[in-house]
Amino acid sequence: MSKGIATSVMASCLFAVMYYYTSFLAPLDGEEIFGWRTLLTLPCLTLFMLVSKDWKRVGELLGRVRQNRILLLGMLGTSWLMGVQLWLFLWAPLHGRSLEVSMGYFLLPLTMVLTGRLVYGERLSRMQTVAVACAATGVGHELYQHGSFAWETLVVMIGYPIYFVLRRRCRTDHLGGLWCDMTLLLPWALYFVIQGPLSAADVAQHPGLYGLIPLLGAISAGALIAYVLASRMLPFSLFGLLSYVEPVLLVAVSLLLGETIAADQWLTYLPIWAAVLVLVLEGFRHLLRQRRRPV
Repeated sequence: MSKGIATSVMASCLFAVMYYYTSFLAPLDGEEIFGWRTLLTLPCLTLFMLVSKDWKRVGELLGRVRQNRILLLGMLGTSWLMGVQLWLFLWAPLHGRSLEVSMGYFLLPLTMVLTGRLVYGERLSRMQTVAVACAATGVGHELYQHGSFAWETLVVMIGYPIYFVLRRRCRTDHLGGLWCDMTLLLPWALYFVIQGPLSAADVAQHPGLYGLIPLLGAISAGALIAYVLASRMLPFSLFGLLSYVEPVLLVAVSLLLGETIAADQWLTYLPIWAAVLVLVLEGFRHLLRQRRRPV
């Protein structure tokens, strides 16, 4: 299990590194970085699936598409939803919006809990109810102060639950579905790379891009593969708890990039962080109960 924990933490660290790494890729913009990331990550994902024998999932999914063409519409939807998240993740650090995206990742576990309650009829535990109340306090303060939430935060906290629900409805919630989602993004990735602002003169002025761009693909692929491996090595509850490491690191990266938490934002952040802490404590309690059960 220790190997799985280390792998999960490594995945979170690599995602945080990629968050910060975009600051070194000037003069590329967010769209062009998204394009290069997609083009470079897909071959690495393909190789991993061939080695791990998950490639058969792609064949099974394509067979289902031939039998039911409507499924392709659902896959286009999941691909688009994932593409928006991948783009936002790379765009935000370049435009001083890292904290807003990080807030979305902090709120995501809460919106996933509420999605389970509203969509699948799952009951909330007492601690989950407390966590939702804490988060609602932070959200209420933000709405009182500014009248709305940052759109970047909303895209993360609402977009991902819709993505996961649609994947489950389409029965594409596996590596084969992920590969198809990324493949359907290739036309957009190619367009952004070809039409991007980067010119031969820019590359001549920034020769380091010859190494930095391929390294972006390596970091992205490494993070994705580590994430998948950790999901297979760890109990689901522990894997879910470790997913909180990433938003903490994203906030650290945001502060490192020069962003600050304004005085009137603390009453938004603190209740939401308290909600995350409550969920973490509940997860640890659940793990302890599982260990105490007789085999």
